[in-house]
Amino acid sequence: MSDMGLLRSARLALLAGGLAAGLLAAGAAKAQEVIKIGAPLALTGGLADEGKKQDIVWKMWVEKVNAAGGLQVGDKKMKVELIEYDYQSEGQRASQLAEKLINDDKVQFLFAPFGSGHTKIVAGVGERYQIPTIACVASSESVFDQTFKHLFGTLSPNGGMTTAMVKLFKEKYPETKTIAVLGRDDVFPKSMAEGIAKAAEAQGLTVAYKELYPVGTMDHAAALSSIKATKPDWIYITGYTQDLILARKQMQDLGVTAPIVTMVTGPSYKEFTEGLGKLANGITSSSWWHHATSYTGEGVWPTTAAFYEEFKAKTGGDPDYVHGSCAAAGEVIADALERTGSLDKAKLRDAIAATDIQTFYGPIKFGPNGMNLPRELPIIQVQDETIKVLAPAAIKNADMIAMPK
Repeated sequence: MSDMGLLRSARLALLAGGLAAGLLAAGAAKAQEVIKIGAPLALTGGLADEGKKQDIVWKMWVEKVNAAGGLQVGDKKMKVELIEYDYQSEGQRASQLAEKLINDDKVQFLFAPFGSGHTKIVAGVGERYQIPTIACVASSESVFDQTFKHLFGTLSPNGGMTTAMVKLFKEKYPETKTIAVLGRDDVFPKSMAEGIAKAAEAQGLTVAYKELYPVGTMDHAAALSSIKATKPDWIYITGYTQDLILARKQMQDLGVTAPIVTMVTGPSYKEFTEGLGKLANGITSSSWWHHATSYTGEGVWPTTAAFYEEFKAKTGGDPDYVHGSCAAAGEVIADALERTGSLDKAKLRDAIAATDIQTFYGPIKFGPNGMNLPRELPIIQVQDETIKVLAPAAIKNADMIAMPK
C-alpha cells in the first residue's frame, strides 16, 4: 500500500474510533441523565402484602417527579428510574439482589425492603459499596446500631411507642395491673415485645406472661392457652399481618379475652380489618403516621391531604404508615440531590445525614444513628371495622373502648 493509502487508512481508523468514542460518550451522558434507585421488594412470599405497599407509593412518587421534569441536580433536572426485583420474602435473596442492583444496574441509591430484619441485610450491602440506603419501614434501634454510615430511616424509634401506650391505657383503665406479651421472634416484633414489657414494668404493671414464637408459626394455641390461664388485664401480641390475623382467630376459638388487646402492627393495615371483619373491633395498636395529620412541607405532595386524596383516587383505599413513610423516603433523596447539586456518593451521604425537612408525612431529621428523630406517634383502635385515632390529642377522633366480650 502507498504512503497515501496508509495515511488515508489511518485517518479513517481515527475517524471511526472518534465516532465510536463519541457514541459511547453520548450513551454514557444519556445514562447519567437518569437517577437510578434500586429496590429489593417482597412482592411474593410472607411479606408480599407489605412489599406491595412500598411498590405502590414509590411508583406514585416517581411518576409525579418525572411528570414535573425530574429532580433538580445543580442547573438541570434529571428523571428518576426505579429498578425493582422481587426477593420473595427471603433475606439471602434480598442481599443478592441488592448486589445486582449496585453492580449490574449501577443504582445510586437503595430503598430498603419491609421490616427491620431485611432492612439490616440490605443495609449491610449498601454499606459495603457506600450506597446511600433509605429505610422506610424499619424502626428497631438495633438495626441502626451497627455503625452503618449510609443507612437512614424515616420511621421514629420503637421506644417512643411503648411508653406512651402504657401511660394512656393506665389513665383510661386504672384497674389495669397485668399484661401478657406474645411476640414473633424477629427483629422488629421481638423489639416491640421486649419494649412493651419493659415499659409496663417501669409504670408498675406485672408482666404475667412473656414468650416469643418462631417465624412461620401456624398454631398459637399452646401460647394462648397459657395466656388465658394468667387472666391478664392486657394482652399484647406482635408480628406481621398474617401472624396477627391467625392469632386473633385462635383467641376467639379458645375464648381468650382481656379488657385490652393490642396487636402490633396489623391493625394499621386494611388487610387486617378486611381479614377479620368484626373480630378486629376493639383491638388497639401503634402507628408512625396517620392520614388524619395535617402536615405541610416541601416535595411533590405539599400537604397530608394532597397525598391522601391522590392515594385514595389511585387505589380506592386509605394510606397507612407504610405508604406515608415510603413515599416520604423519596423526598429525602430529592432534597439531598438539590442541596448537593451532585451525584457524588460521599457528598450525598453527608447531605442525607444533615436532612432537616418538612413533608406531608411530617418532619424528617436524622439523629446521630440515622433514625428520624422521635415525635408524638398515633395510638389507634379498630372501632366498627375502621381505624380510629386515640392519641395524640391533636388528631384524636375517638375515645378508647374496652374489647367486646
